[in-house]
Amino acid sequence: TISWLIALLILIVLFSVMSPYFLSSDNLANVLTQIITTALLGFGMTYVIISGEIDLSIAPTLAMSSVIVATLLSKGYPMIICCLGGVSFGILLGLVNGLLITKLSLPSFVATIGTQMAIRGLALVFTDSRAVYFSNRPEFKQLAQGRFLGIQYPVYIMLFVALIATFILRKTVIGRHIYAIGSNAEAARLSGISVHKVRIFAFMFSAAMASIAGVLTTARVNSGQPSIAVGHEAYAVAASVIGGVSMSGGHGKIFGTLLGAVIIGVLNNGLNLIGVSTQWQQVATGATLVLSVYIDIVRQRKRMGV
Repeated sequence: TISWLIALLILIVLFSVMSPYFLSSDNLANVLTQIITTALLGFGMTYVIISGEIDLSIAPTLAMSSVIVATLLSKGYPMIICCLGGVSFGILLGLVNGLLITKLSLPSFVATIGTQMAIRGLALVFTDSRAVYFSNRPEFKQLAQGRFLGIQYPVYIMLFVALIATFILRKTVIGRHIYAIGSNAEAARLSGISVHKVRIFAFMFSAAMASIAGVLTTARVNSGQPSIAVGHEAYAVAASVIGGVSMSGGHGKIFGTLLGAVIIGVLNNGLNLIGVSTQWQQVATGATLVLSVYIDIVRQRKRMGV
């Protein structure tokens, strides 16, 4: 984590020199807004990876939740009902993932690739591949555009969720069980831990994070988009691994993932300010992910004395 903090500082200094706009208050606020989706998806991915699994269905879960929230809003339901509807459906999808993996013994990579395709297809069928718009809902729009001390509300929501996620992971029994299962699932089972229930919880939490991101995205774009967030699973994995989450399970922290999301956000924002194309920004993010995984492998070898 220290090495990535140093890397973040280097990026900030570098982009500050290359662009006079980088350290402007408006741009820094923009960076915070841009990292929200990556951070929330990363929080959920952190739980799943620490437990020794992977969740590749979070992006379409975000999209489907967005569509459901927008549909309920367009029908005039109260905002709280619309938000709870989107998040509840997402949690249900997480339960399905957990059951596929624990009860049918499917590898999480295969199971969540399958649900990824199914959920995305369901969102497109449900909307006839069109965006779902709603009007006369200023209170919902305020959720994304409202500000306190110059910072948009979603940033505070992201930080509050990070605190809750950290508390669960570090201070509760189920959080300790997630670490134990990721470190050694068989030893955890022999010690009396319900491995299946804990892993189901991790997938439901991951889906909940994706759904919350879907609610905030819907408020930001003022519509439900069935094709939104394609490929964001990679950003979530990158943020988690950059933040110190081990791909072999058993290690990681939520605020490390938040740091990873900030690094990705600063990198993309800085490259954009100096005129680098979106395609090359994806190359940079991919290279950063590969480097972070390599660092994790080296770290694991040192732990094992190899």
